[in-house]
Amino acid sequence: MTAQQFFFLLFSFVTLIAALRVVTAGNLFHAALWLIATLAGVAALFVLLEAGLLAAVQVLLYIGAISILIIFAVMLTRGVADPREKRLNSWSGLGAVAAIVMMIILAQVIGTFPWGGSALAEAPADSIATLGKALVDPAQFVLPFEVISVLLLVALIGSVYVARARGEGE
Repeated sequence: MTAQQFFFLLFSFVTLIAALRVVTAGNLFHAALWLIATLAGVAALFVLLEAGLLAAVQVLLYIGAISILIIFAVMLTRGVADPREKRLNSWSGLGAVAAIVMMIILAQVIGTFPWGGSALAEAPADSIATLGKALVDPAQFVLPFEVISVLLLVALIGSVYVARARGEGE
């Protein structure tokens, strides 16, 4: 086993355990922290796959922005993480069945994929430069990129406003 294979298995195991803790944590704040650990594991896997841009986007956008926004929302909304609240509802059984069906489908897809070197296409040498130009080109993705940033800002301001309005009424 090479060092790269060892680290791949290590980061995969850590990511899977953290992902399981996201859905099994009793506290919503702890679940958000486990989500950060899961996303960090995915970023580490991107680094191992030599996809530095995707790793950087994972860290900056998902860990740095989305996760912190989730933590702010959890901390600013009181009463959501009440330990006396029932965790399972009438849809839990259907959700478990859907998850098992999806797991079976994904296992079949992964099992039938031709994992040989010829099936995987080689990425172009200038793919990162092309992606960077596409993100700032007005004719391509600059508008959706900016709309998402404004949407995140509005969500953050809205959560602060809602939390402050509740605090004044108490």
